[in-house]
Amino acid sequence: MRNLQNRTPGNTQGIDVSRYQGNIDWAKVKASGMTFVFIKATEGRTYIDPNFQKNVNGALTAGMMVGTYHFFRGTTVEIARAEAAHYANTLNQIGGAKALQLPPVMDYENNPGNLSRAQMNTVAKAFLTELQRLTGVKPIIYTGNSFASNFDASLGSYDLWVARYSTTRVPDAQPAWKRWTFWQYTDSGKVNGISGNVDMNEFEGSAAQLRARYAAATPNPNPTNPTEPTNPTNPGNPSNPNPPTVPPKGGEPMTAEEKAAFDALKAQVDRLQARQQMEVPVWAKAAVDAALAYDAKNPLFSIDNGASYDFYRFITVMHRRGLFKK
Repeated sequence: MRNLQNRTPGNTQGIDVSRYQGNIDWAKVKASGMTFVFIKATEGRTYIDPNFQKNVNGALTAGMMVGTYHFFRGTTVEIARAEAAHYANTLNQIGGAKALQLPPVMDYENNPGNLSRAQMNTVAKAFLTELQRLTGVKPIIYTGNSFASNFDASLGSYDLWVARYSTTRVPDAQPAWKRWTFWQYTDSGKVNGISGNVDMNEFEGSAAQLRARYAAATPNPNPTNPTEPTNPTNPGNPSNPNPPTVPPKGGEPMTAEEKAAFDALKAQVDRLQARQQMEVPVWAKAAVDAALAYDAKNPLFSIDNGASYDFYRFITVMHRRGLFKK
């Protein structure tokens, strides 16, 4: 049987975690050389991993590239779509799938309903298409080396994250895939910051290549426009190749160029804030605090009366991109 590609020195390394890893010191994980992580979010139609939000926030704070996964149990198209909705709704608790650097994942590794291969492909497609519709991000498929043979070529457009625990055996070529994108090569890895074993994964390229591959999954500051501005700090003037990357610090006079960029950003903030008002959600608090603290004398916005979900997501995106760093 033909094989998929082997691991390559220089490929970037990562992990995947769930509640079973307990409390994680994410700074130590990052310092150990791990650049990315997939975090369990949900399973079936109702379950949410109790450590989901804590793990996402910790990994993002440590500077890791973060994705999530859903353990799939669907046996009908209707159940598959319900599971996708449950996953998407849970992702909204941390700002949505576009708030993360890596796409959401369908973890499909067993067949509890004893479905035929045709039925398995049908429910998988139902979940994947519904999840993409709800999140705006094309998912990844995770599965085992043997189980992957159940999927037909129509699923080959989805990136493959395959499990094969071996230091010598390469994953088998599959009807749907001729390359893996991520390889989970052991379930007994040891990483600083985690007590006990952890799954270890490798991406088929460098950290920079991983970030670039899923750049389209980076959140869009303007949800009504699927094409993100070239420079999100200056959406009103994309032709300017050198706009400022941060608002001018308090007490320093603005140049005309800085003022134009700042006014354009403020106009976009005002448009977002004018939508349905809500209090600051937990996942956006750090970003809002950082934005308000950046220039206390001339705050970019006020949330005395709340703000919209889109506004909070926009501010969170800007924060994660370093806009409010002093």
